Amino acid sequence: MAIIITDECINCGACEPECPNTAIYEGADDWRYKDGTALNGKVVLPDGTEVDADAAQEPVSDEFYYIVPSKCTECKGFHEEPQCAAVCPVDCCIPDDNHVESEETLLQRQAFLHKH
Repeated sequence: MAIIITDECINCGACEPECPNTAIYEGADDWRYKDGTALNGKVVLPDGTEVDADAAQEPVSDEFYYIVPSKCTECKGFHEEPQCAAVCPVDCCIPDDNHVESEETLLQRQAFLHKH
């Protein structure tokens, strides 16, 4: 399952540098699959979607920091717990019930993003 940032976010930015997948962005900022990963150019995502890893993608939120679900691995393969949740001063980084995934899926995503 991916992590989401709720509207309780105070935009402190503590979570952003902690993400090993660079899946966290400031509100209204464009994001790219290549950011913080080994991906570049045309790639086929694990779900079969073809994307340009270098292309800017629409922000998930215009108001608060946000997490890109397709880049979030809940820190599997890096840490014992999601680092965004560990450092958040207002506990607004919570599991996303709309993106429930197994540990195996999260580890596969981590390997895909970092080409392990």
